[in-house]
Amino acid sequence: MKKIILTYGAVSGIVIIGSCIISAYLAGRAEEPRFSQLGGYLVMVVALSCIFVAIKRYRDRELGGVIKFGTATLLGLGITAVASVAYVVGWEVNLSLTDYAFADDYARSIIAGKEAAGMSGAELEAEIAAMEKFKRQYANPVFRLPVTFLEIFPVGLLITLISAAVLRNSKILPARG
Repeated sequence: MKKIILTYGAVSGIVIIGSCIISAYLAGRAEEPRFSQLGGYLVMVVALSCIFVAIKRYRDRELGGVIKFGTATLLGLGITAVASVAYVVGWEVNLSLTDYAFADDYARSIIAGKEAAGMSGAELEAEIAAMEKFKRQYANPVFRLPVTFLEIFPVGLLITLISAAVLRNSKILPARG
């Protein structure tokens, strides 16, 4: 089970961080962060679909076509943990290669979006203050690392629980002879 966890977790993590880094460079620091976030989570869901594939493969090849919910959940959580750590490490490498420009770029795009929407005065000043606070927090790895981990882990957890629930039924996608 350890080999499956490491293999599928690494593949998921590499696909996710690779896609995020490539899209950031191609987008030239996207003007609309919501689209970037939506795209990022879509990539996570697609890459973490490896969890479903891994659980099914383990069920069919190693366990004779039957898997318990707990076993499937542990397998999925292992893959999720490996993918999440790979994502955090990859993101940290990307940040260091870009001189930690993400927080400034992100804050600037949020403020520009608020201004374009017509926000001004005290409301805009409050948003600017919130973004300055975010930049200070994000500069601290004790804040940044868990936040980055928590961007991906809940997605993997959800996919794990769904996959474990579905695949515990041996009649769903049974192994082929």
